[in-house]
Amino acid sequence: MKGFASDNYAGAHPEVLAAIADANHGHAVSYGDDPWTARAEQLLREHFGQQAVSYLVFNGSAANVLSLRALCRPWESVICAAQAHINVDEGGAPEQIAGIKLQDVPTLDAKLTPEQVERLLVRRGDEHVVQPRVASVTQSTELGTRYSPYELHALAHFAHERGLLLHLDGARLANAAAALDLPLRALTTDVGVDVVSFGGTKNGLLLGEAVVFCNPELADGFKYLRKQTLQLASKGRFIAAQFIALLEGDLWLRNATQANAMAARLAEALLDVPGLRLTQPVQANAVFAVLPASATEQLQRDWAFYTWAEATGEVRLVCSWDTTAEEVDAFAADVRRACNSALTR
Repeated sequence: MKGFASDNYAGAHPEVLAAIADANHGHAVSYGDDPWTARAEQLLREHFGQQAVSYLVFNGSAANVLSLRALCRPWESVICAAQAHINVDEGGAPEQIAGIKLQDVPTLDAKLTPEQVERLLVRRGDEHVVQPRVASVTQSTELGTRYSPYELHALAHFAHERGLLLHLDGARLANAAAALDLPLRALTTDVGVDVVSFGGTKNGLLLGEAVVFCNPELADGFKYLRKQTLQLASKGRFIAAQFIALLEGDLWLRNATQANAMAARLAEALLDVPGLRLTQPVQANAVFAVLPASATEQLQRDWAFYTWAEATGEVRLVCSWDTTAEEVDAFAADVRRACNSALTR
């Protein structure tokens, strides 16, 4: 099943599994009141700033929904790119579970700008109209692009000036930070992000994400929301142990760097393939390309990857922490053969 469908397809890193096994000795206080959770929270403060308040949850959908639920009142909305993960890949959970209206903005690169947000800041104070409260960005984006620190700072500054908050869906934040050679806080706390959904599952964990309040004042009552939304783990030490493995050393960076490097290698190998066109700059661990439909059909018999846009034939190719150069080269060779075959029919 090895392929390029998703970094969720990858297994857990051996160091993460070892950390879980190490935590599996004897009894420990339940519901996060244990030494592993305390250590994980300390490490998250080291990476996001000493003011940061964090809560561990099971998955990324919950991290996003809970973040937005904590920031918005029922009559308020979240502005995001049309391609944002919260808009296209959460099964309507922000609307159904959090009761929050998403106001999506069409973009070419899945990135939100202050100008795009400003166009939706109309009729403020009008009781007949939903009131924008949060701008949400995905880093790296659903199209594999990334925000620079300057872009995030500009967006945060604009949001705060207009009375908005900035949420960052960081399921692949580690990939963006690794690509930019920056610490995690340089793309979050230091540029004015208020709340981060920090991803672990796509970067080597078995399961687990963290909601990190860079602005701790916004965390008031969150522990009740987490419980009410079914995300308080009774045996919390096993989620926390994974974050210790990820953040205590440089595992988060090693995993993300490997995935990014393999995506860059794949993009380079596909550049001159006849009939194939890369559609987005490769800035993290994903490659987007359009190729002949018959080539895609042939390749998907042996390799796992998704057709991203059926109308155009665009596919998404995602590299993981365990993707190897040999796999990339073998797949690229198969892509070349499939495209050549499609063009000669």
